[in-house]
Order: sequence, then structure tokens, then C-alpha cells
Amino acid sequence: MGGIQSYQWGASYPDMVERIAPFAGVAKTWPQTFVVLEGMKAALMVAVRFDASKLNQLTSADMRAVGRVYAGWGLSQAFYRKELYRELGFDSLTDFIAGVWEDTFMKIDPHNALAMLWTGQFADISANPSYNGDFDEALKSIKALACVMPGSTDLFCTADDNEYEAKLIPNAVFNPIESIWGHLAGRGINRTDNQFIDDNLKRLLALSPNG
Repeated sequence: MGGIQSYQWGASYPDMVERIAPFAGVAKTWPQTFVVLEGMKAALMVAVRFDASKLNQLTSADMRAVGRVYAGWGLSQAFYRKELYRELGFDSLTDFIAGVWEDTFMKIDPHNALAMLWTGQFADISANPSYNGDFDEALKSIKALACVMPGSTDLFCTADDNEYEAKLIPNAVFNPIESIWGHLAGRGINRTDNQFIDDNLKRLLALSPNG
């Protein structure tokens, strides 16, 4: 959701924001992204049999299933096929799922998770009185120099969605992170991806906002 925040600043304050560099994020929650987040929410809600009156019964242990659901979306098929989790110190796929996905999500308060999932599902830079749901107009209003960097194998904040968005932003460059680290290409884990992002940020900062 950090990526969408940069788009939001650009759309909400077009005369103030000079540069934005969203990576691994989209300007609104596209339908497939909504479905992914719905699956994560369902994995948590099943613990209380989808009874919203029992949300106070949720515990961090219930987040285990959410982590397992996200494990299939956070990284690409190629990442798993090439067993790159071994580079992170895990000897097996099951150890990786437990040691990263389960452990990470079980540290998140389940109620905070539900709030974040709701926010993620309904995020849209045009959902405000300034644009009244006109998404294309919101993108066109962004005057900032923009470097849009999706992960090329991101499975739910897809490069295709970002390409659509970038084409409508007047001063945008569409520059995918060619990586098999999926959504995590933008998370600071892989040195090559980090270098790509850093290089593009330096180029963006060197450009004059006045052309």
C-alpha cells in the first residue's frame, strides 16, 4: 500500500509533488488483487466460522493460515521452481513456508490484518470528491515526474496494471523490475532488485521537474 500512497500524493497535490516512484504497487485495487486479498481475509475469518460477532476471539495463531495463502502470491512460480528460498537459509519448501510466511504473519495482530485487508481491497486514488471515481482522470492529473517500477512477475500488483496506469500519467516512465522475486522484488531482500530500484531513484532525482 506504500505504492498507492505515492500515487495518491501525486493526484491529491499535483502542484506540490514533483516526483513519485511507486514500485510493487498500483494506483487502485484492481479486481484480481481484490480477489487475492479476499482469499487472505477468508483464511482468517474461517477461524470464527465467518461470524463477525466473534472477531474478538481471533488470535495471532489464526494468522498462520493467512501466511500460507499469501505464500503462493508473494513470490513467483519461478522463485519456487528454482528453490531460491535456499538463498535465504532454508533447506526445504516446508521450512520456508513455516519460517517466513507463517512466522511473519503470526506476528501481526489479526484485527489489524482485517483492517489492512479492507483498506487494501478498497484503495483507489480517485475515490474522493476531487475525482468522484474517475480513475483515468486522477492519473492524468498527476504532474509529477514518475518512475513506475512493478515487479515483472508480481502476481497481484501486476506489471500490466501498472503499464495501464503509467500510460495515463503525463510524465511517467514505465520501468519494470525484471525479477523472479514477485511482489517481494520491491521489499529490499534481493540485492540485484535493490540496485535496480536505487539506480532508477537516482535518475529520477537528477531530473529537473521543470523539464
